[in-house]
Amino acid sequence: MKFADPKNDIAFKKIFGDENKKEILISFLNNILNFAGTSKEIIDITIKNPYQVPKLEGLKETILDIMAIDKRNIHYIVEMQVLHTPAFDKRILYYISKAYYQQLEKADDYPRLNQVIFLGFLDFTFFKQNPDYSTRHLILDEKTNENHFKDFELNFVELPKFNKNLQELADVKDKWIYFVKNASDLAIIPKEMEEPKEIREAFEAANRLSWSRDELDVYDYIGMHIQDERGRIEYAREEGERAKALKIAQELLNNGIAIDIIVKSTGLTEKEILAH
Repeated sequence: MKFADPKNDIAFKKIFGDENKKEILISFLNNILNFAGTSKEIIDITIKNPYQVPKLEGLKETILDIMAIDKRNIHYIVEMQVLHTPAFDKRILYYISKAYYQQLEKADDYPRLNQVIFLGFLDFTFFKQNPDYSTRHLILDEKTNENHFKDFELNFVELPKFNKNLQELADVKDKWIYFVKNASDLAIIPKEMEEPKEIREAFEAANRLSWSRDELDVYDYIGMHIQDERGRIEYAREEGERAKALKIAQELLNNGIAIDIIVKSTGLTEKEILAH
């Protein structure tokens, strides 16, 4: 088998946004959010924007995140974010705020508003001071830590922090995270991942041999776009670091520091330093 990378937007939505296989998304949400076996366990959901075979020409208008609503009318926004884009945190807050206020049919109908839970899988490190790969964020009282404003909840899984191998997977939550991070590197479904059945079904949905030509074309297009964006971001970052180094070099030079010391300190060449 050749499994698609679940971190690719199209693959993520094809796997988790199939209305005919909602049990995959239900298992995913219950285990990642630690709802399984509790009073919060999701029994059924409605996918507001279910997966459809994408077309390249309409890609700009395709919504690539998944919004699901359970029987308690709790809204779930599930997103795979590969690149750390500018104002990422503000965009998330905009998403959940929009999902919240759009529940209202008239302005004063506030009691009808229901909780919005965001789940973001990140292919980059966002919370650099926290070593945990799975975090939950609430609005808490600064002194008592009480959670009075319960309608907004944000959950994140940072894939770079998850480094468990198959033998170290402790529960179904670990299995789902392992699937998202590593499926595209596997040639078969590992025996450790054959249960629960929803994960096996997720592997089957990710099997590229069963995809249509349109799906494969868009999948490849998204993959190339991600690589291009990664390159652009990395180049911008390198240019930014170089500009900082040049500024420091000029300050050192103006203060009479020997050029050979500046070269060692900044990593710049003598020619680069003197040219500015």
